[in-house]
Amino acid sequence: MELRPTPQARGTEMRMDLIQPFINAADAVLAQGLQSPTSVANLSMEQEAYRRKGVAALIWVTGDIEGRIIIDLDPGTALRVASRFAGAELPESDELVRETVCELANQVIGNAVTTLNDQGFHFRVHPPVLHTSEHGPKSTEDTEALVICFDTAIGSVFLNIALRHNCTRAPEQAATVGHAK
Repeated sequence: MELRPTPQARGTEMRMDLIQPFINAADAVLAQGLQSPTSVANLSMEQEAYRRKGVAALIWVTGDIEGRIIIDLDPGTALRVASRFAGAELPESDELVRETVCELANQVIGNAVTTLNDQGFHFRVHPPVLHTSEHGPKSTEDTEALVICFDTAIGSVFLNIALRHNCTRAPEQAATVGHAK
């Protein structure tokens, strides 16, 4: 599934080579885990702070690539996804629902990281944390957020990606590589 959004006129160029691996990974993980096809229902660029839809996991990335990824499911969808992954109906208040959203984030990020590492990017992925505040981090002047809504057979899953290539690291790496010779 390849998407080609156009950046809003703000002087920011969307780096789809950084974002596409996360879109592909989310599509694959959701389709496999839920054993049903997914489709992109909505795609938008956001400059405002992210508004959480329900149960969300937040993952920070630092290094050659910097930013964050949020995987967000409305409470009903989160419950259905967790029940499907657990193989049994779960109560809405079950901690396993929140843990499943974090595990879903781990799987998506793990698949995307493999692709980005193969492209030569070096970065650190921080463990997912439950995103509980009403509003998430706001986009910055050099980073816009791409929000993708995946429709699945059991509800919508939102992927909010705000990443940028850290250009200041390239000279540091070149100096380190040159110094190591």
